[in-house]
Amino acid sequence: MDHAGISTYDSIYRAKEIFQAEKLIIVTQEYHLYRALYISDSLGVEAYGVSAAPTIYAGQKLREAREIIARTKDFVKCIIKPPAAILGEAIPVSGDGNVTNDRNIVGYEEDV
Repeated sequence: MDHAGISTYDSIYRAKEIFQAEKLIIVTQEYHLYRALYISDSLGVEAYGVSAAPTIYAGQKLREAREIIARTKDFVKCIIKPPAAILGEAIPVSGDGNVTNDRNIVGYEEDV
């Protein structure tokens, strides 16, 4: 789990730098998938995309409008290539996945 992936750009940046992933499979809504793949390519991460089921949710038009703004922002970021807002020590995906498990966080309470 990436608790610090606060944007698509940051998530992909962190996948490469923190989780040391060399290849990604990105599953998201189709309107968002193209941006995620563009960012991956820009950051030198081999990525494959899978479009989630084409479901129309309430507020879809607002999300699509927001996507236009996000594309512009991430286009600029892909040129400048700033580091992710939150970094940290490497947690290779080849290691123990429980390192990022919410249940290992002090004070975690499972909903029943």
